[in-house]
Parts: sequence; C-alpha cells; structure tokens
Amino acid sequence: MQQGQFSRRSVMAGGLGLGVAAAAAPVGALGIGRAMAQAPAPAATAQVRPEGWLREGAITRAFPRTGERVPAIGLGTYLTFDLLPGDKREHLFQVTKQFWEAGGRLVDTSPLYGTGEVNLGHFAATLGIADQLFITNKVWSTGEFLADDSHAKRSLDRSMQRLWRSQIDAMQCHSLVNVDVILPIMMAWKKEGRIRHLGVSHHQLEYFEPMAQWVERGGLDVVQVHYSIHTRVAEERIIPAAAEKGTAVLVNMPFEKARLFKIVEGRPLPDFAKEFGATTWAQFFLKWVISNPAITCAVPATTNPDHLRDNMGALTGPLPDQAMRDRMVRHMEGIPGFDSLGKMPMYPGKRYPGIIARAQAELRARS
Repeated sequence: MQQGQFSRRSVMAGGLGLGVAAAAAPVGALGIGRAMAQAPAPAATAQVRPEGWLREGAITRAFPRTGERVPAIGLGTYLTFDLLPGDKREHLFQVTKQFWEAGGRLVDTSPLYGTGEVNLGHFAATLGIADQLFITNKVWSTGEFLADDSHAKRSLDRSMQRLWRSQIDAMQCHSLVNVDVILPIMMAWKKEGRIRHLGVSHHQLEYFEPMAQWVERGGLDVVQVHYSIHTRVAEERIIPAAAEKGTAVLVNMPFEKARLFKIVEGRPLPDFAKEFGATTWAQFFLKWVISNPAITCAVPATTNPDHLRDNMGALTGPLPDQAMRDRMVRHMEGIPGFDSLGKMPMYPGKRYPGIIARAQAELRARS
C-alpha cells in the first residue's frame, strides 16, 4: 500500500459509525453484551483432526478453553490473497501448499479481504485440505436494525461456501464492529455447531481499551491483537487478561506491515540470534512474538513462497527466554528509525493490486 491510499483505519473512522460507537461505549452498554459476558459459554463442537495432523517438532500452543493445539506460526491473508479476477495466482497456491507442508495449519481470513476467502478456499480444496485447516475468520456486520442477524448470517454462509467448510474453527468480531450485538449472535452459532470458538479482533491501539474490557469480562475463546517487537502495548493489559481468563491470543502485524524489514534492510543479524536458532530477520521477529507463552499463534502474511518458507523456519527450534527477549528489544532500539516506525508508509516497496485496491482507487476518484 502506497502513501495516499485508504487504509482499514481511515475506512473505519469514516464509514462505520455504528460499529465505532459500539466499540467506544462502555462494554455491555446495549444490555446484550452484559448478558453475554455473564452467561456460561456453550461447549464447542468437537472437531476430529487426522492422526499426525500436527507436524512433529513444531512449536504448538493450545486454545485454553478447548485444549486444541495449533502450530504457533499461522498464515494471514489480508491484501496478500486478494487478486483481480483472471490474475495469475500460482504463487499463492504455492504459498498455501508450502505452508501446509512446512507444518502450518492455522489460516486467518475475512470476508473483508477481497477475494481472499475465494482463493484460500480454492487452494485448500485443490490440495485436499479444506476440512483440515484450522480456519479463523471474521464477521463485520451491523444488520438492518438492532439485534438483526440477517447480515451476519449471510456473511457466515458466504464464508463457509467460499472456504468449502460446514464449520468455522474460530470466528471473530472484526474490529469490534457492532460488538455488543455480534458476540451474542456468535454465541448462538457456537451453540448450533456452526463455529467452534468465538472472539474479537483489532489492530489499532486506540481500540485496545474496549477490547481489553471484553477480554477481562471473560466469555471469549480468542482475541486477535496487534503485537510485535516494536508495538508491545498489548503486554500491558490485553495479553495478561487473556492468560488469566483462558483466552487464546492471535497476533496480527508481527512484521508491522513489512516496516520492520525496511528498518533492518542491509543489516546483518546480531550474533546472539544463533542462541535461539534464528537465521533470518523474519525468524528473529517471529520468535520474539511466540516466545511470549501467552501467545497462541502469530499470523504473518506473504505472497512469496520463499518468504513463506523463511517464516515457517520460526516454527521449530529453541525460543528466547525473557532475558533474551529484552536483549532483542534493546538491539532493535539501537537501530535508526525503529522508534519512528509508526510514521513510515505501510508495505514499503510492495503493491497488492486486488479488488480492494481497485475499489479504493475508484472511491478516491469519485471523492
């Protein structure tokens, strides 16, 4: 994404008044959210995975409420899996194939990610793994009126069709949109066996306060949050609350939308990276994230099969202890530009010309 393009942040700020208002209000302000938080969580429908589903030697973590284990490195699909109809996509098929072969199992997607669900579903079905991937998805819905679930239901049905699934492993209220209404709807889906885990997601720091409130109330199986060696705010409240309440933690933006790589461009890894088996900067950044024992899975995204293999290298071998994690942070703080990373353009040197970029360009031209 180049400077001047719309971001998810600008779209949310300008166009989703209901969702933002709900997120900014006290948790349970609509009444429904309070009932959801106080109600006992229904049991997730059991999902039987094939014997040997987890690759031997891979670092795995459990979803605390169900005990189901997943590899600690997953795959994100925002922008990367969004293509224009007819565009070449063999490279993304290879990303999916090599992710599976390297021991990856959890893939995070969303209806908002353009053709992301369609492409992921096609690749997974072609590989014969559509029902074996651990799919974490999202719903972004306001409905026609308060407590109307028609939009959310259509979103879920469409997602399952695109992904060749009859059940979603984890569903998240995308960016807290209409959260007081959506969480009880997801509770119903879980009770009905349509989803197995429920939770919330966000990536903007200004929404961490309401997200922390939801985690602290309990009732969430999973929370997805922005966390990296640069952005560590989630350590203050969200991650400790998740550990206390038995909530799995998924991590988005572990590479800060490729900006971390720009900062270390041309720089060698520090010698001490050998102590925890990191041979590349990608593994350095990912091992820092998943060495926090409260983190369930980090979900970096890529369009490059070589980068995919590099990322998956962080799934094996030793992890840094707390003293080493602190040393890694101090090393990064000594690199020029690290302290001002947030001012850098996102995705430096990269382009993702899918239907999202096309729609953003058309909107800019009109407005």
